[in-house]
Amino acid sequence: MVYPLPEIFTDVALLFLRLLIAAIFGSSGWSHFRQPEERAEGLGMSPGATRFLGAVEVLGAALLVVGLWDQIAAAALIVVMLGAIHRKMFVWNTGFWGDDSNGWYYDLLYLVCNLVIVATAGGAIGIDGA
Repeated sequence: MVYPLPEIFTDVALLFLRLLIAAIFGSSGWSHFRQPEERAEGLGMSPGATRFLGAVEVLGAALLVVGLWDQIAAAALIVVMLGAIHRKMFVWNTGFWGDDSNGWYYDLLYLVCNLVIVATAGGAIGIDGA
């Protein structure tokens, strides 16, 4: 049975989802900016590519916080997660659960969270929803 709730509950839940995803990607992207050489070495990427990845993550996070172009921001973050999953599966040969909690299950979770934002347009709370 589905219990009808006022629409504001859905919008608040989507706002919380956007803020959570923004915090995760914003902090990751900021780390790429702050320590590009160190992060690049750990990721097996060039410092320039790491800076670009950081820019996408920080910009996507900022857009999700204010509720502007939520679907575009979340779609860009989906591409980031597809890249992370690809690297873990095919470059590093990491299993779903991985070793020492380094699998790609969290990456898949973040991808699906962003997919929810794309499918719902992030809810009505934000600049786009105003």
